[in-house]
Amino acid sequence: MPRAKKTRLMGFHGGYPKVALAAPPVEGRANQELVDFLRELLTLPSRSVEMLRGDTSRRKSVLLRGVTLEKIAQVIENAPVS
Repeated sequence: MPRAKKTRLMGFHGGYPKVALAAPPVEGRANQELVDFLRELLTLPSRSVEMLRGDTSRRKSVLLRGVTLEKIAQVIENAPVS
């Protein structure tokens, strides 16, 4: 959901995390906003978060290196949802 007031986790939709993005979907800005948000949320270095698929789609595939599924689930579960 691009052009939101604030980048934030909005819960789950179809079993996947749904993220509102403050950046517009122009010139890859929303994609970069998503990568930055996930990097900060999971406290990962920049090189550990990579967009794999979905550059122009609402559904994205992101590669997260150096983090376990358990940690991802824990962080997402404990993140404030609005």
